[in-house]
Amino acid sequence: MEHPKIDYANVNFCLRCGGPLKISPDREGKERPFCNNCGWVYYKNPVPAVAVLVLNERSELLLVKRMFEPNAGEWALPSGYMEINLSPEENAIEEMLEETGLLGEVEHFIGWHFGHSPIYERVLSLGFRMRVAGGRLQAGDDALEAVFYPLDRLPPICFAAHRKFINLETGLEL
Repeated sequence: MEHPKIDYANVNFCLRCGGPLKISPDREGKERPFCNNCGWVYYKNPVPAVAVLVLNERSELLLVKRMFEPNAGEWALPSGYMEINLSPEENAIEEMLEETGLLGEVEHFIGWHFGHSPIYERVLSLGFRMRVAGGRLQAGDDALEAVFYPLDRLPPICFAAHRKFINLETGLEL
């Protein structure tokens, strides 16, 4: 299978020793930035993210209006890039609380989506179905608004991963 060439234009120095990086084939024959000083290899990987899907007792979907890029001012599921010290489930619980003021419990894993990111090139999104376990609905740290929307009146959802998770849980084609 032919893979597209990865852009390493801004990858110039070793994160371990600070030495210059040179693009050369690794032991698998893949072109990667390599440090001749210490042997460190730069692997460019997708960034993991979580998204939270919550339906209330009236089958309304919890959405946030994004405060920051990417897609500032647009609607999305509560979501965010994963923190290295938290499991995917812990990240989902934290994102829900940070963005909506609601305490959540994971009901189940919805699925994953491999997509493009304007910031990190590629993102691997993990979707979790959650239930509200407490708290008070309010826009949080990077949300302009946090509201429950009726499924028949959803605004446009800005991320393909979120549209996929909504479809998998509700059957809606967005």
